[in-house]
Amino acid sequence: MKVHVSTFGCSANQASAEVMMATIRSLGHELVSEKNADVVVLNTCTVKYSTEQKILHKIWELGEKGREVVVAGCMPEVQLEDIIHNNPAAHILGVNSISRIGDILNSIASPEISSQNTSRQALHVFSHEPQGFINVPRFRFNSNIHICQLSQGCNNACSYCIVRFVRGPLRSFNPDPIVEDIRQGVAEGCREIWLTSQDNAQYGMDLGYQLPQLLERICDIPGDFKVRVGMMNPFSVLPILDELLNAFEHDKIYKLVHLPIQSASNDVLKKMNRFHSIEEANHLISCFRDRFDDLTLFTDIIVGFPGEKDTDFMKTVEWVKEYRPEKVNISRYTPRPHTKALEYRNIDSRIVAQRSNELHSVCEKVKIAVRKSMMGWTGRVFISKEAKVKGLMARTASYKPVVIPESSAIPGSYCEVEIFDATPGYFLGRVNLNQNNF
Repeated sequence: MKVHVSTFGCSANQASAEVMMATIRSLGHELVSEKNADVVVLNTCTVKYSTEQKILHKIWELGEKGREVVVAGCMPEVQLEDIIHNNPAAHILGVNSISRIGDILNSIASPEISSQNTSRQALHVFSHEPQGFINVPRFRFNSNIHICQLSQGCNNACSYCIVRFVRGPLRSFNPDPIVEDIRQGVAEGCREIWLTSQDNAQYGMDLGYQLPQLLERICDIPGDFKVRVGMMNPFSVLPILDELLNAFEHDKIYKLVHLPIQSASNDVLKKMNRFHSIEEANHLISCFRDRFDDLTLFTDIIVGFPGEKDTDFMKTVEWVKEYRPEKVNISRYTPRPHTKALEYRNIDSRIVAQRSNELHSVCEKVKIAVRKSMMGWTGRVFISKEAKVKGLMARTASYKPVVIPESSAIPGSYCEVEIFDATPGYFLGRVNLNQNNF
């Protein structure tokens, strides 16, 4: 059969898609574009209302066209009724069941149900425990990047978050299989390792283990590669801060910290049921910046959370101006099913839109200032992969993207560059021939 996999959401979902695509190919099926597919697999995300509605429309649309649909990812765990309402014939694959995509494809391909005169029962496959996430074949979106999921689930209780109902409590994967999974990725030629989960800093809390210990073992793997540590919540970082700072010293780890503050108002954070104050988050950032001069900071901010006053919002705006995160994922609050915040009274959507636009404008000014400060910068970069248009994509030690239009370097190597220009998405650099390249 001809199969298309469409993926929405986070890097963990992307990793799941890579596993499913490898399974699909191993069973002799062909991966094709959506328009040419007999079966469309929708690997869904339910974090945002807008994404959910887009996916539900796609589920309905494909059903109206008589296409076979497999709905995987997060939505089946909490919105099964909505999926069935939009397409009763849709097959369902739970978020823990990616290794069983073959069961559904075999059911669809079965000769007994291929006749138009034979009614077919849609197959629903759910698993309580996560299976098939690591040490399995991958068909990668980018052959140079290996995404390793460290755990499934989360022990937090943020009042706005639906994901904890989807993926359940924290279940960390054992460190030995994780290290072997990454070792295999490096052996297959990957030069960037992305560590992902719902909260990387929680890793191992259910095993009596800690993320810094795992990072040390990963960095001991032979080979030329870099590690990108994904999102970590401030309250999960606090207990392991000193050990984490030491682990980040290793040359293989990008000096990038993705630390979602969500709001700079303690009143809003309390209502969000976030287990940190803005002062604690600021302390973490200061500790990382004191240790690493060129640190890159990513953060997430929710605008218009119920009860957010103008003064609360302005605290967030001033925080962005002061702490200058290089990337801010801004979300307009929308209520999600099953969450505590669903009970709260929402702010006027026009106010939320106005605040979102204002914050976007402030963040853009911060990005422009960062771009200007990097003009003329010279330093060592890691060649990550071929650029989309021309040349090579490189990363500074702090993960800043630098495209080198002309170079004979290869992914996995280092070279000295000078930044001479910038686009909205990346810097442009030329190889510094006066320096030694590696």
